[in-house]
Amino acid sequence: MDKYDVLKHYFGHSAFRQGQEHLIDAVLAGRDVLGVMPTGGGKSLCYQVPALMLPGVTLVVSPLISLMKDKVAALKGAGIPAAYINSSLTLEQLHTVYSCARRGAYKLLYVAPERLEGEGFAGLAREVNVSLVAVDEAHCISQWGQDFRPSYLKIAAFLDGLPRRPVVAAFTATATVEVRQDIADLLALEDPLREITGFDRPNLFFDVRHPRSKMAALTKLVEERAGRSGVIYCATRSGVEKVYQALEDRGISATRYHAGLEPEERRQNQDDFQFDRKTVMVATNAFGMGIDKSNVSFVVHYNMPKSLEAYYQEAGRAGRDGEAAECILLYSAADIATAKFLIENGGNEELSPEELAAVRQQDYRRLNAMADYCKTTGCLRSFILDYFGQVYGGSCGNCGNCQGDFTKEDVTIPAQMILSCVVRVRERLGYYVGKTLIIQILRGSKEQRVRELGLDKLSTYGLMDKVSGSRVRELMEFLELEGCLWVNPAHSTLEPAGRARQVLFEGQKLFMPVRTDRVKERKTPGKGRELQPAAQGELLAELRALRSRLAQEESVPAYIVFSNASLADMAARAPCTMEEFLEVSGVGRVKAARYGKDFLYVIRRCQERRNED
Repeated sequence: MDKYDVLKHYFGHSAFRQGQEHLIDAVLAGRDVLGVMPTGGGKSLCYQVPALMLPGVTLVVSPLISLMKDKVAALKGAGIPAAYINSSLTLEQLHTVYSCARRGAYKLLYVAPERLEGEGFAGLAREVNVSLVAVDEAHCISQWGQDFRPSYLKIAAFLDGLPRRPVVAAFTATATVEVRQDIADLLALEDPLREITGFDRPNLFFDVRHPRSKMAALTKLVEERAGRSGVIYCATRSGVEKVYQALEDRGISATRYHAGLEPEERRQNQDDFQFDRKTVMVATNAFGMGIDKSNVSFVVHYNMPKSLEAYYQEAGRAGRDGEAAECILLYSAADIATAKFLIENGGNEELSPEELAAVRQQDYRRLNAMADYCKTTGCLRSFILDYFGQVYGGSCGNCGNCQGDFTKEDVTIPAQMILSCVVRVRERLGYYVGKTLIIQILRGSKEQRVRELGLDKLSTYGLMDKVSGSRVRELMEFLELEGCLWVNPAHSTLEPAGRARQVLFEGQKLFMPVRTDRVKERKTPGKGRELQPAAQGELLAELRALRSRLAQEESVPAYIVFSNASLADMAARAPCTMEEFLEVSGVGRVKAARYGKDFLYVIRRCQERRNED
């Protein structure tokens, strides 16, 4: 079979997406490749198609166990012999995989990068015919990447230890120019074809919101999307627990994932989400690369991530089936302090002090770019793409800022009140205090601590007694963004910053952008497929019900049976014969043989009822 036959026979597609064919042709010609494609852009096919055409076996280096399991399950479902090797296997299972691999039973073998260092696997790799090594999430090899993993640095040595150097293919969704060069150098790619298809995901709707109460905004957002699959990212484990409990208290079908849970509970919770037993996953970034669920229709960041690389990769878990999806970030200035704390208290123990300092410096540059994204009034999509070196220009019309309307509010006087209060407290006490106490002073609070410290005698006491506490806090956060205030992470105290003097003493005006035309909630967010006609929608619902039943019977996630995109195309085409069924996008011959009879029966029954009506 040629590449087109392979694509249609196993994967059910009639044409390649942008960039796929170039990468496949290069691999088949024996050339190394570096593919940078957006999440959901079809990176896997770029090594899976060649794997079926090349002799021997393709090794796929993949960072997460859960991702391997889903990939292998999907390949087996398409009739492709595949397996994985990682710590989840028992000794007996491992021996079975090794034995089958030696017999040439697999075309693709997924392996964790840590396995490459062991003599057992290295010995196996020397015995079998390795024609291609595909490195997934290749940005993990770079210390300048957001998910640096030292184990990825061992890949080059592993390749050198093979009897014959295979073709090497590296893939990532988020990589700056510097990271791309790191990937090529550290993997020792030989004259690689560099295929960068762009980072844009037109079906994703981006929005940044600055709610006065994040929890209230979040619960409202999730309740309005009842029944839809979504992921909520939090910066810390405690944040996950807080959000999870709030959703549970409101009867929302949610589960959670973070490193503080026992491994078995993490596995069970992930399965509950993957198999649609729970519709919402609340997680830290430990869940980032571990999800390959096609029907996630919204991703919410409860806290601002530390970088745009991390944000775009996590947000990109939405809409992998091509359907319209939302990526919403709930922002407050306190997120910056949290991110700084995580940067200062994180780090890889394998790095030298000099390397660690350089990485932290880079982390702070990324954090500044992330904060700029949160406060821009321009097109959010354009901001992201420009960051990754893809010139977009203009407005996308499909983000919160493009669909909003901004005005500028003069907040110079209240800003001076807040800054003056911070300074006066320092003069009175000899030290700075936190936000809560500053708000109490400005609003004329009768709290005992205010009186005991004599802060009710300050000239700034009660200056903002007619202003709500949430409004004062909102103004403080704006002053943080503008570089007038900062929160000392060591003590959580509010202190003047660089621009404070200019506003207080030099007459510099401050204008706060306010989005007055908030984006209205829509049934179909962003750009995606049109809403189905009533009859088509009825058929689609029945096809989904059948898919769920078959997935439960086979103990696989529903999207492994058929993706949402395949079901939508199936409902639109309403095939009557097996030949017509094979024309549905994503229906290969193996899946048609396995599921075609059941789906054709449902389609025929739905049509008969429609004719009777």
